[in-house]
Amino acid sequence: MIKYSVNKGINKPMEFKGLKAQYIGYLAAGLGLTLLAFALGYVMGLSMYLCLGLAVVLCSADLLIVFHLSATYGEHGLMKKMAQTQVPASVVIRSRKIFYNLIKR
Repeated sequence: MIKYSVNKGINKPMEFKGLKAQYIGYLAAGLGLTLLAFALGYVMGLSMYLCLGLAVVLCSADLLIVFHLSATYGEHGLMKKMAQTQVPASVVIRSRKIFYNLIKR
């Protein structure tokens, strides 16, 4: 009889070095932008050491910010926080037209 191992990681969020879910994408996007900034600075004729220093600073800032966001908000917390800013504090209706149109239909 053949025994198959059970995959117990099903429905768990993707994780890499402590980063979960969308933070991996944020980190990749930040590192990609850092690479583009380095290349753009080098093509513009800036000093290699200046470009390298800028890239190290941007990369370090990206890592610190993304790991801080991941630790602070968790897997879905940042999306919930951004969605919360879209919800109005109150709904104000200054006209009864909407309700009168509902009755007529």
